[in-house]
Amino acid sequence: MSKEKYYPRWAKEIKRFCSIRSQFILWGNIYDIFPIMLNDRGTNRELTLELNDYIAKMLEEEYYEAVVSFEPKYGMKLLMGSEDKIKQTTGQNITKQEYFQCEIKDATILTEKIVTNRMLPTGLILNFSSRYSELDKNNISEMYYRIFRLSMNSKPIFNIETKNLRYNLIFWIMDNFNDLPNWYNLGNYRIKSLNIPKPDYETRKIIISLLSAQIEGFKEMDNEKAEEINEIFINQTSDLQGQEILSIVSIAHKEKIPFGEIGEAIRRYKLGIEENPWAKLNIETIKSSENILKKDVFGQDYAISKTSDIIKRSVFNLSGSQYSAVSQRPKGVLFFAGPTGVGKTELAKSITKLIFGSETSYIRFDMSEFSKEHADQRLIGAPPGYTGYDNGGELINAIKAKPFSVILFDEIEKAHSKILDIFLQILDDGRLTSGRGELAYFSEALIIFTSNLGVYEKKDDGTRIQRISPEMKYEDIDLKIKEAIDDYFKYQIMRAEILNRIGKNIVVFDFIRKEVARNIIEKMIKRVTSKLMETKKIELCISENVLDIISNEATSDLSMGGRGIGNVIEEVFINSLSRALFEVQAIEGNKIKIVDLKKDNNRWNMILTK
Repeated sequence: MSKEKYYPRWAKEIKRFCSIRSQFILWGNIYDIFPIMLNDRGTNRELTLELNDYIAKMLEEEYYEAVVSFEPKYGMKLLMGSEDKIKQTTGQNITKQEYFQCEIKDATILTEKIVTNRMLPTGLILNFSSRYSELDKNNISEMYYRIFRLSMNSKPIFNIETKNLRYNLIFWIMDNFNDLPNWYNLGNYRIKSLNIPKPDYETRKIIISLLSAQIEGFKEMDNEKAEEINEIFINQTSDLQGQEILSIVSIAHKEKIPFGEIGEAIRRYKLGIEENPWAKLNIETIKSSENILKKDVFGQDYAISKTSDIIKRSVFNLSGSQYSAVSQRPKGVLFFAGPTGVGKTELAKSITKLIFGSETSYIRFDMSEFSKEHADQRLIGAPPGYTGYDNGGELINAIKAKPFSVILFDEIEKAHSKILDIFLQILDDGRLTSGRGELAYFSEALIIFTSNLGVYEKKDDGTRIQRISPEMKYEDIDLKIKEAIDDYFKYQIMRAEILNRIGKNIVVFDFIRKEVARNIIEKMIKRVTSKLMETKKIELCISENVLDIISNEATSDLSMGGRGIGNVIEEVFINSLSRALFEVQAIEGNKIKIVDLKKDNNRWNMILTK
């Protein structure tokens, strides 16, 4: 590879324009490392350098004889060139070993001497220049003006050896382009602003080829396999800086992760966690996932079957593998749709327990709270300068704290359509950028959306009519719900691309049917009796007659699903039980039998015996 190919576009621009522009504003990825090829005594040597040294070596190739850097509170230092010559130019003892102490005011004077000299082609790097106004408010305005004046009045030096003109260059190293006053480079053709991006594919390829040899197992691997692993390394670091790639190599070296498992070192760097719950899953448990989930969620066999397939796919890390061998998409994506109270949220909790052992890794966002346009700032954080910037975003903070989790976005249709754009980045790339510019990764999370789309239809007068009913066959409910979801994303909010990312992962839930309602009722009653035993040591025995009464009352209207059943049990069973326990003066250790349940004057009364 030729030397020139090592230079990214911004570096080539500097080499191209150093005879035309006198100053460059470099901003963006300024704290990174950059690959370069150097000729050392006739031998080409590849290495990575930080920005200051990189600029110095680049200018040396362009026949510059000295490069000086300035850092506020420390002063000036010689990066390249003769100490005697720079002393002749500036009148000061600027060396390579230590800083020549000077503040912004004195640095401005020295800058003028360096730029206006006609004998020594020199580059001057103004480091951390986004911070100057914070450190010295009294002298910064004068510095801006005087160096701006230099950009207009400085003259290029003729290089006898190359027969080319070269300016003495000034490099402003800044976090953001607009950290300089707006007037500074407005219409000034002598100043060129260049963004330094994160390393592209080719740059990462060079950096990784330089660093891979340090990882255990690389030298023993055949060339074809090494190239294959390198390709994975390059693709999985598409959002990272060169310094971060160096950190990954350090993790692999320190924790003895072989080169063939470099993906594990990348995962540990991105997530900051060594343990991987997905890798520790019991295969027999996942194999039996359908039967396990059916114990928690009744009457949703199709939904559980579809969900089980996606969980199994996630365990083998195959989500998105049809598009890329190194997909960083979430472990799985599910879109639960259907009537209210039929088990959508319950299934999400059950999935969490199945995968992670408990519901503590279950994160829920009620999307009705994000109905306003700017509510996205609650999820990803406010941008710089806005209230809440320091707090970060709720979603960003949650996934950083629990990267291995099930994230439930409840009633997604109630969110503002602008917020839905957030999910494009999550579902496509498995990552999200916060308001502070931080990256959060979703590659180890399972994403679940829930929705009631298609259950109701709004008429022109604002009233709602139910589009589906328990009397309908499941196949008809499935069709109507999916038609409504399709219509909503494609035509109502014009976000077909989101529907495309969700793909065939839409799972439609059925109504609670009478044949499974009894199971739900018994499960809920068991929870009540268990809690009474656990907290008060009172044992309940319920007659079949009472269970039948509760069941008939709870199943008279199943349109509200499990929640509707729960509401009936609270009114019919829990309220009357609580009252009856007081009436019989139940105490710890009692064994109480519920023998009857009657409704009198619109109030349920329970008959107990000790």
